[in-house]
Amino acid sequence: MSAGEPQSRPQPRPRSKPRAVVVGGGISGLVAARDLAAAGHRVTVLEAGHAFGGCVGSHGVAGLLLDSGAESFATRSTAVADLAADLGLGGSIVSPDPAGAWVQLPDGPLPLPRTGVLGIPADPHAPEVRRALGFAGSLRAALDARLPASVGTTAEECSVAALVRARMGRKVLERLVAPVVGGVHSADPELIDVDVVAPGLRKGILQHGSLAAAVSAQRASAKAGSAVGGLAGGMFTLVSALTAALRQAGVELHVGHPVTAISRNAPAESVTKARGGANRSFAAGAWTVSAGDWTTQADVLVVATDGPAAVRLLGPAVPALAEHAPAAGPDVRLVTLVLDLPELDTKPRGTGILVAPQTSGIRAKALTHATAKWQWLADLAGPGRHVLRLSYGRAGTEPAMPSPAGPSRAGTEPATDEELLAAALADASTLLSQTVSRGVLVDWDVVRWPGSLPFAAVGHRKEVAEVRAIARRQPGLLLLGGWLAGNGLSAVVMDARAAVALLLSD
Repeated sequence: MSAGEPQSRPQPRPRSKPRAVVVGGGISGLVAARDLAAAGHRVTVLEAGHAFGGCVGSHGVAGLLLDSGAESFATRSTAVADLAADLGLGGSIVSPDPAGAWVQLPDGPLPLPRTGVLGIPADPHAPEVRRALGFAGSLRAALDARLPASVGTTAEECSVAALVRARMGRKVLERLVAPVVGGVHSADPELIDVDVVAPGLRKGILQHGSLAAAVSAQRASAKAGSAVGGLAGGMFTLVSALTAALRQAGVELHVGHPVTAISRNAPAESVTKARGGANRSFAAGAWTVSAGDWTTQADVLVVATDGPAAVRLLGPAVPALAEHAPAAGPDVRLVTLVLDLPELDTKPRGTGILVAPQTSGIRAKALTHATAKWQWLADLAGPGRHVLRLSYGRAGTEPAMPSPAGPSRAGTEPATDEELLAAALADASTLLSQTVSRGVLVDWDVVRWPGSLPFAAVGHRKEVAEVRAIARRQPGLLLLGGWLAGNGLSAVVMDARAAVALLLSD
């Protein structure tokens, strides 16, 4: 080579896309997979069960394809609506019937006040609040406005019950708040951290001077319209659209692939990729993920399972997580009844009814009159045909174990499908003041969600912060799911998108 000839330079080998493995195909895992794929990752999703979506699923009852889990989403944020719109479902977003829900109290049913948060009223003097609390109870609730803002706000942690009892009294807690918290969170308000299930509420007391004013401010700042929304056709259509979009983006989706082992690899060369003018480094092949005989290396590992499963899988690789293993959530059982009962056309309890825990003789914690709540479902079911969903199971209660000698003991939680059906027919008859017998039953089904509902006990926020800090110290590791984000689709979607964005921008 002559001195004047240019010297050849070694050409860098093209770098492959970072590989991401998502363990768990619930909503949080699917949303994370979508955002990682959009950021240029090769993504594989491994779901242990036989369907994607987690607690957002479907089942067929009487020829109707119905939601088997979540059937609505909170509209306090636009997270779910934005996701639905991105997936082409924006035109399917619907609001429930404005009739609202009722509450079953020991002395009878009453319409549930609509201007509240967790059942906490924004106006203790409102007629529907006075009907629920009585004159003395309403007067005690109104004393909230005269209490110092420090009452209920100084402790680092506070249960829903402690806050409500201190500021508005026992009747608000027992007759309004306990039914809502039990119906939505399947738990006792004595155990639930108010800052987890109603973020910003205690700060609102300091800002506005009272709990009622803080509730009113939260309601005013929320998106106009109903507090919840749904999708015509069912919430499960969100999962169908999401998985279709992932397949189109080249994401590998696998059901029936339970992950059996996760291990950390020795530090390897860094993979750097430009994104938005910034560099993001991943430890190449930082993780090894095995599902039976199948094994792969992952630069990014997303564990989007329930809390106990996440800690169990990551325990060998991240021992610091072991002491933060959460307790399993309550076992929730959902009984769906399809009835030929035109008498329910009048919607006797609006969109449904929540049951105060102290109400005797009723074992369901809530009944949703689905065909009264959603017009699209009423149109699909046809005249005179109604869909009821009754839910059973609260934190701290377990279904009785069926005995070979016969059914479970009276007074315990129903356990077998037949016991659940019998309880549902009896409870529906009482709650709706209408005989609901096997004679009008077209079809029915029981869906069980064992331990799947996260339990946000007092102290939960601190545990979540510590778990997230441990995960952040592991290159390329992301922990997602309701056990960290909180209950509800809105919380899960917001958390998953924020967590992936943070991982990519670190």
